[in-house]
Amino acid sequence: MRVQLGRQLLDRQIVDSAGRLVGKVDDVGFAVDDDGYPYVACLLSGQGALGQRIGGWTGRLLVAVADRFTENPPTPPVRIPIALVARMDSAVWLRCRAEELPRPPVEAWLRRHLIDRIPGADRASG
Repeated sequence: MRVQLGRQLLDRQIVDSAGRLVGKVDDVGFAVDDDGYPYVACLLSGQGALGQRIGGWTGRLLVAVADRFTENPPTPPVRIPIALVARMDSAVWLRCRAEELPRPPVEAWLRRHLIDRIPGADRASG
């Protein structure tokens, strides 16, 4: 699959196979094949990935905020293998459900320390 990264991947919404929003593509991870050619290995999502992509003071601030909401900084981005991408149009559609992906570290911290403490949160749809 041939794509122009800036136009077709970055900042696109990521949607799971059930049509639920997973996040957005904040950066891409590359690998090199046996012949020395680079290829897109995974999509990166989360504040850590976005902060590193933006760089400068703003990027460092995003990473620092994300790190404050995790138990073990630095906050790693969520890595979605490119093999899980079913198609790309106005969004990036996955072949799997959101539950099969790792939960973003900031989201996991907020759920554990804030949302789960709200009375009735265990009965809310997720």
